[in-house]
Amino acid sequence: MTPKEVKEDIVTDYKTHDSDTGSSQVQIALLTQRINELTEHFKIHKKDNHSRRGLLKMVSRRRKLLDYLKRRNISEYHEIIQKLGLRR
Repeated sequence: MTPKEVKEDIVTDYKTHDSDTGSSQVQIALLTQRINELTEHFKIHKKDNHSRRGLLKMVSRRRKLLDYLKRRNISEYHEIIQKLGLRR
């Protein structure tokens, strides 16, 4: 699958309404997918510190979005944590 197809699949799985492409749930799912890809990259390229900085920024952005969702709608927060298999 191309990256565009993967992104479209994620958006269709997590969207809240028909024209939704940027809700917190979609952003969290997209960030999680990219974080997982980079984690696999670092298993091979251990010294790639420039990309590691980008990974840390993505993890921070996802954490902020999760905190926002937790404040706004706790049930959706628990649902997305369960769906994505995140720890909290």
